[in-house]
Order: sequence, then structure tokens, then C-alpha cells
Amino acid sequence: MRTRLLPLLIVLMAAVLLALGIPLAVSLAAAQQQTVVVDRIDDTAYFAAMARSAMNTPEGPRDEGRALSRELESYYGVYGIRAGVFLPGDTPLANAPETWFLPGSGEVRDAFEEALLSRRSHDPRQVWPWQRGRLVVASPVVRDGDVVAVVVTDSPTGGMRSRILHGWLVIAAGEVAAMLLAVGAALRLTGWVLRPVRILDATTHAIASGRLKSRVAAAGGPPELRRLARSFNEMADNVEDVLEQQRAFVADASHQLRNPLSALLLRIELLALELPEGNEEIASVQTEGKRLAQVLDDLLDLALAEHTAADLRLTDIGALAAERVAAWSPTATAKGVDLVGDCPPTTAWVDPVALSSALDAVIDNAVKFTPDGRRVEVTVASNGDTASVMVADLGPGLTDEELARIGDRFWRSGRHQNVKGSGLGLSISRALLSAGGGSIAYGHHEPQGLKVTVRVPRSAAEPGSAQGLTER
Repeated sequence: MRTRLLPLLIVLMAAVLLALGIPLAVSLAAAQQQTVVVDRIDDTAYFAAMARSAMNTPEGPRDEGRALSRELESYYGVYGIRAGVFLPGDTPLANAPETWFLPGSGEVRDAFEEALLSRRSHDPRQVWPWQRGRLVVASPVVRDGDVVAVVVTDSPTGGMRSRILHGWLVIAAGEVAAMLLAVGAALRLTGWVLRPVRILDATTHAIASGRLKSRVAAAGGPPELRRLARSFNEMADNVEDVLEQQRAFVADASHQLRNPLSALLLRIELLALELPEGNEEIASVQTEGKRLAQVLDDLLDLALAEHTAADLRLTDIGALAAERVAAWSPTATAKGVDLVGDCPPTTAWVDPVALSSALDAVIDNAVKFTPDGRRVEVTVASNGDTASVMVADLGPGLTDEELARIGDRFWRSGRHQNVKGSGLGLSISRALLSAGGGSIAYGHHEPQGLKVTVRVPRSAAEPGSAQGLTER
């Protein structure tokens, strides 16, 4: 979410800064040019006054005219601005440099023609830093209501363009600084807004992984998200209470039914003594009674597995797996199955009792469903942050639909309904492993059979833990 929200905020802030910066840059350029134009207008007014004085003096062509020429030459020498006083017939009264005359067309000619109409030339077009134009200003010299001459200045724009560019650089630096500040503020804002969401997501994942006591820790953020966190914790408390009641009911029911069932089985045994030996009905009743007792025991084990916290220890799972292979070898040999293990030393953080129980259930199933003369392989491996114990058999295997359901409570394949078992063994294994951060997965084993992989973490930290989670 942050990768989508942050660019949106940055784009909006960039648009606002550009909307402010571009008009400011244009205004700065216009102000710089206007300053130059006003200065040139003052200069042309000064030269127009000198030209008017020279033309009003009978000796103007000599003394005042020479003074005007010297002033224009000094002006050109100091500022590099071409200037001249031209009569209506384009004849120069005084000009600097002396080689500069009115062109036949262009901005200078246009400004001159406009000044002949007894008005100052219009403001020149805006000159931008990337343009190499010149700035032309013309003012009329009026005597007795008639235009008797025109003062024209033709200024270079290099200095003005440099000042505009410098001002733009200052504006750009300010925009960049403001953008960096805005990005920093956006990062803090998105972090402040999304931090409760990240914590809530991590807590939800932890609860989905089986750590039902995980809760959202108190954190900052908008009031709405804080209320959502409190509501989530209340919901998690209610769900945990309901699940606890279900576990307690299953455990109590299993425990309470064991005694009456044991008494019933004892009475059946006594009844069997009074019946002829080999009675099929009484044998069937005894078999179903024992199966019911096994189901109750498994239900009690499942309730305890889901309720008991894992006692995690740094354990050599290679040695533990080798021990379980050795323990099941007599059973496998009696069935004609070759049980072998490749169990190198590998350490992981597990509950040894829970892992042993899970391996017992998995190896029991593998040996049970593997035909005579086939092999069951137990392999221990390390995979970075996790360690795995893989049990592969060469039995009939399962279809894709059956793989999706294996591990569900009381589920058994329709092909194996006559095989002894309650359908709870793998469910108990999954509950035991989940309590310690482990998992169990099922897949096809080539060329045939079932492959069961038990994975456990190699580090002490629980998988999926995140900053902000709390345990009740």
C-alpha cells in the first residue's frame, strides 16, 4: 500500500510546487525585463531632452550637437548600448557608434516608426534566458507638438538573461528543497498512517498461523486505525474464547466418555466368555468398541495438542529422526518393508516431544500403506532458515483431490477405509508442529507413492513474528 500511496502524494506535491514555481519564474523574468525597460526609458528621456535643447539652440548643430554625440559615445563605451537620435528622414543627428544607422526593417525600425507617431514604443517582447535577442526602446523628441526626432536605444540582453537565469536557479533550489522536505513529510505521514496496518497484517498472519494469543500492540496512527486495532483485539479474544470452549468441550467429552466406554468393553469381554468361542457378532462389537476407544484417545490428544504451548529447544533433529527410524524398524521388518534413514546432524528449534509424535504418525502411515518388499525413506536436510524431515514411501499414493484433503480431521481416503486408524493422526501432527512454528506438507513421490515433508525453523524467532505483535 505504501508503494501506491507515496508516489501519489509525491506527484500531488510536485504538481503544487510546479503550479507555484512556474508563475513565479515567469514573474521574475518579467520583473527583470521591466527594470531594464524602465532604465532605458529614463535614458531615452534624458537623451531626448538633450536633443530638444540642441535643436532649440541656434548653435545646436555645433555645440549642443557635439555634446550629445559625446554623451552617446560615452554611454555606448560604458554600457555597450547602441543609441542614436534620428530625424524623421532617418538622418542621424547623433549616434554611437558612428557606424550604426537605422535598419530597413526589424525591431529597431518598428520602434522608430512607432515613436514617429508621437508615442513611446511598446514594451519589447519578453526575452528568455535561452534567447539571444536585443532590447529596443524608442522615445520621440517633441517640439511645438511635432515630432522632430526620435531617440533609439538598442541594448544587449546578456546581463539581464544572466540575472533571470540566476533567479530561476534560486527558485529551482527552493523548489528542490521544498520537494525534499515534502517527500520527508510524506514518508513520515505514510509511515504514521500505515504502521498500524502493517502491525494488523502481521498479527492476522500470526493468528492464521496458529498463534492465537497474538494481539495488535498499542501503536500510533489515525484514531480510526487505533479503534480498528482495539476492535480486532476484541474479536480475537472472542474467537480465542470460542475455540477454547470447543477444545475444552472435546477434551471433557473424550475424558468423560472413556470411563463408561471402558466399563462397556469390560462387560462385553465378560459376555464373550459366556458365548460360544469364535462368535462373529461379539468379535465385531469388540472391534468397534476398541476403535471407538482409539477415536476418543485421539480426540483427547488433539485437544491437548491444540491447547499446549510448545517447549522449543535447540535439538539435533537428525539424531531424533534416526531414533524414530530405529524405533519403527521392527514394525517395518515384520511387515516386509525396508525402512531406511539418511539423517545427518542438523540442529533446529523444535519441541522434541511434538516432533517425535509427528514423525511417529508420518512413519506409521508410510509403513502401513507401503506394500511388502518396498522401501520407505526418511531424509533430513537443511534449507537455509528451515530444516526438513522428508518421509517418502512407494505405496499407492494419493490423487490431487485427496492431497488437498489429507490432514483434515477424520478424513480418510475411500480406498483405505478398511485400514486401521481414526483419521486424526496427521491432524494431531499438524497441530503439534504449528505450535512450534513448524509445518507439514504432502506431495507426490515419483515414480509412485506419497512424500510427506516436515519443516521446522532453525532460528529461535517464530516465523511470521513482527514488531508490534504482543502475546497475551
